[in-house]
Amino acid sequence: MTQATAAGLRLAALAVGALLAAPVLAQGRNDFDPDNTRLGFELRTRWGQVLDGVFRHYEGSVEHLPDGRQQVRLRMYTRDVEIVGHPRYSEWARSEQFFDADRYPVVTFTSRPYDPLLLYDGGKLEGELSIKGISRPRSLEVAPATCPRPAVGCDVVATGAVRRSDYDMDDWMLAVSDRVVFVLRARIRSARTP
Repeated sequence: MTQATAAGLRLAALAVGALLAAPVLAQGRNDFDPDNTRLGFELRTRWGQVLDGVFRHYEGSVEHLPDGRQQVRLRMYTRDVEIVGHPRYSEWARSEQFFDADRYPVVTFTSRPYDPLLLYDGGKLEGELSIKGISRPRSLEVAPATCPRPAVGCDVVATGAVRRSDYDMDDWMLAVSDRVVFVLRARIRSARTP
């Protein structure tokens, strides 16, 4: 099989996949499916221990734009954040030294508009992340799809690393690494129009 033929077959498969997903994503807004979505983050202690953080309460949606592109909007609530299996770290994550949940109850990520083929091929999802009132451009790396209907038949998986010191979260630097890796595994519910 020539490279041109292989590329043509791949493009045809992507087009079929996009057509299959089109009725679900065709109009308005699709909310994240809370039964099949997990939004969290990972921290590492200086001793190599991985701390698994979870946003227990969030709002997420995919907006279908008139030009055919899409845009993700996430609101993750810090008052319910949990470091799984570690109550002391959970309290610290909600405290003023980390998310400061009393003053800044929401972490947000708003993507730039993107081509839906990103969900099939994978790649960078550019956007803006706001933590503790500090907004910075950030990107998430979207993994290539593992099924013909990403976000419907399988999770869309995206990860992105930030430095917590960039967001005035620099307490416990001797014990916990500056690097935070956000890990998003998302699916959507059926279509909803505005």
